[in-house]
Amino acid sequence: MGVTVRIPGPLRRVTNGESEVDIEASSVQETIDLLDAKYSGIKERLCDESGDLRYFVNVYLNGEDVRFLQGLDTAIKTGDELSIVPAVAGGHR
Repeated sequence: MGVTVRIPGPLRRVTNGESEVDIEASSVQETIDLLDAKYSGIKERLCDESGDLRYFVNVYLNGEDVRFLQGLDTAIKTGDELSIVPAVAGGHR
């Protein structure tokens, strides 16, 4: 058992419908790389051309936004939960 990655609805077509994926990794970056190796194309949906998280993608480690931790270099350990949350915008005033 590694880190549990929670996949949002819009990305489940890339993960063959999986809503949760277990990954053995030691950092957020490694988790994304391993996800992409298993589910080709997921990294380009999460990261921009420079390798940073896209501005409309939020990643939380145990409820903490990784941007306020060490970003993609944030260390993870067995039993952690990584949630990918696309930003929601719009609505009526």
